[in-house]
Amino acid sequence: MFGHHHPHRGDRRFAGRGFFARGEHREHHPHRGGGRFFDHGELRLLVLHLISEKPRHGYEIIKAIEERLAGAYSPSPGTIYPTLTLLEELGQVSVTEAGGKKLHTITPEGTRALEEAAPQVASIEARIAAAGGERPQASALQVMRAMHNLKTALRFRLMRGGLSDDELSRIVAAIDEAARTVERA
Repeated sequence: MFGHHHPHRGDRRFAGRGFFARGEHREHHPHRGGGRFFDHGELRLLVLHLISEKPRHGYEIIKAIEERLAGAYSPSPGTIYPTLTLLEELGQVSVTEAGGKKLHTITPEGTRALEEAAPQVASIEARIAAAGGERPQASALQVMRAMHNLKTALRFRLMRGGLSDDELSRIVAAIDEAARTVERA
């Protein structure tokens, strides 16, 4: 009733049925008014595409996506690492470990999956190029990311509790000053 519905997630009837068999978390894209930047399966395709360019660690994938979107968006580790695990389970990447880091390399099965999804990959790349290249859109994404960071920091600090009147006053003053700075900009 509440929360997100993920069709097919956990449904054994769909297990192992190709590249888009499982549900996938979709990354938030604030510029689309609460919509999603990556639709079902697209983040997985993008990650596989990045690995096809060269073997990569999870952190390198996050940074590559962030760079392609001009720093306006960065996928969370909580999205990238499960995606990498899924790609490994599907046999589309292989993993070698060195120094506690996992290096992901595309497999022949992964290459086939990318070839089959070439039009989708091209569409994803075009959308990323547009989002990363259009300054107003990238700026809006940066503002939304910063607002989300503030909201998260406030939520965690308030959940921790134990705020003195002085600490609460400083937090409120900082937020009010940020609002005045935005108004003057």
